[in-house]
Amino acid sequence: MLPAALCVGLAVALTACAKEDPDAGTNGVGRLEAAEIERKARAAADGAVSVRLVGNLVSKSGTYRLDMRLKAQGATGSVTTRKSTFELLRVGDALYLKAGASFWRHAESSAEPGDAGGPGETGGSGASGGPTRSTGPTEADIQAADKLDGKYVKVPQDDPSYKQLRGFTEMNVLLKGLLELHGDVRKGDRDKVGKVRTIKVVGGQRGEGGTLDVSLEGTPFPLQFARGGGGGVVVLSAWNQDFPLAEPAKEDILDYGRQLPRTSG
Repeated sequence: MLPAALCVGLAVALTACAKEDPDAGTNGVGRLEAAEIERKARAAADGAVSVRLVGNLVSKSGTYRLDMRLKAQGATGSVTTRKSTFELLRVGDALYLKAGASFWRHAESSAEPGDAGGPGETGGSGASGGPTRSTGPTEADIQAADKLDGKYVKVPQDDPSYKQLRGFTEMNVLLKGLLELHGDVRKGDRDKVGKVRTIKVVGGQRGEGGTLDVSLEGTPFPLQFARGGGGGVVVLSAWNQDFPLAEPAKEDILDYGRQLPRTSG
């Protein structure tokens, strides 16, 4: 009788394993078709009030490393390029940039007054058409940069760099631009981002249209997005977790006195 009992027990165990539901204990989106998973993830992101975005973005003008806390009212965080790192703070329409002396020394020594532009502009001339300087910083440049070290500079709304820099602080703009899959979408593997279980939604046959990781726990927020063609990977966390925003104290703000430097990578 013992061998028979063992056989029955083994059969029951095997049957239980065969029927194990990979979506047990999840929010159920893993059972949906790829397009519906993507739709739910977009709807969750659209309905969120805040998020933290960390990762690399690769564009034709360079690579940007972002670490930003974002919400409708503003944002705070840092942007790193190949040449420099600077902090951004936006409260409403007021946009501030803070950087170390090395950032401002490079700006003083590499650009004529009026030289500014967006990430897609890589030319060697300033806004007025004049050539940029290639000499090192002068003593006056160094002194000016030292005064700006660790201070906030308010970016005028009519400055050519305002639109570019503000783009790093706009939650809706960043999410809509970053979370777009291209091509026919399909379900990928189940995975984890940190400790959270996810389901991948893949654009194109080999992910050339991007790959989105959607949470299988709680609200189906997008947790990671890998842009196609090596365009960078961003991780999204702290959904709907509020954070403080306040303009800097007056004594921490200085006027740059000219157009701000370009921030190409």
